[in-house]
Amino acid sequence: MKQMKPVFAASILIIFVSCLIPSLLVLPFSSNKTNSLQIHSPHRTVKRTGAEIEVSVYRSMSNKTETLPLEDYVAGVVASEMPANFNIEALKAQALAARTFIVNHLYFGGRSDLPGGANVTDTPNDQVFHNKAELKKIWGKDYQENFNKISQAVLSTKGLIITYNGEPISASFFSTSNGYTENSEDYWGNKVPYLRSVKSTWDDSSPKFYKQVKISAAEVEAKLGVHIPANGSIGTIISRTAGNRVGTVTIGGKSFTGRQVREALNLASSDFSWIRKDNDIIFTTKGYGHGVGMSQYGANGMAQEGKKFTDIVKYYYKGVQVTDYLSMLEKQNGKKL
Repeated sequence: MKQMKPVFAASILIIFVSCLIPSLLVLPFSSNKTNSLQIHSPHRTVKRTGAEIEVSVYRSMSNKTETLPLEDYVAGVVASEMPANFNIEALKAQALAARTFIVNHLYFGGRSDLPGGANVTDTPNDQVFHNKAELKKIWGKDYQENFNKISQAVLSTKGLIITYNGEPISASFFSTSNGYTENSEDYWGNKVPYLRSVKSTWDDSSPKFYKQVKISAAEVEAKLGVHIPANGSIGTIISRTAGNRVGTVTIGGKSFTGRQVREALNLASSDFSWIRKDNDIIFTTKGYGHGVGMSQYGANGMAQEGKKFTDIVKYYYKGVQVTDYLSMLEKQNGKKL
């Protein structure tokens, strides 16, 4: 394709995007010579400088919006969400999940409730993110070594995302399984074909595999809105999920899902058991996180056994493909972009 003048090229590109892919928010740009380009969508304006897509992150501590290139954002997420001492292939798998998450947000419209035109927050509500200055404070003398390793993982997977039926997936991930991941509908209620329960036998090496927490019976009663009898009985686990977490449970004569109890009591996992000791209830949990999608400690275990990042993501996300989002768009539009 011959080089067009910047203004004319930008105009044609905007018309092209508007006509052929109105739902699309991001489009890799083939020229590095354009100074600035804005693509408008029904949801927001996605900015691009040169060849770089920009991500706007609402910083929860400063209440300001920070805008940065997509790959820098991915590096900040990987550095914040996964230990830097993990195997490089696990870090690559995390980079794929993080990049897929933000591309999915941009592709489908994401959140429109954030101030300053932000696409995402920097909290677990989206993905935890720290910028370079913050990582220097967190890592101290290990900053350069850690960030070099993270950057290697991000650069070696640059532009790659995880797709299902040609679209970016909802790439959920969590810290530590209880030995299995969870079917999406057993935790979130919606059945997603690529978020299926699988064995994850590597997770028992995680320091978060088991956890105990003591909560007073009075606090449990208040948070669950129940009355627990003084005779020592608390409740009964009625069913378990495909991932061997608590499906339904009765406590104080009232029925709950495992997720409801976990979130109300701030437990590490919805795979829990309990014993009563005097006026306290001691909960023992197995695993850490919601359990849906990729287990981070499982990914590291697979990597240590020699599995590549593509093997890892295809194990935890069923029936998916690893592709770059430019190829995804070309396939959708039936022509070279």
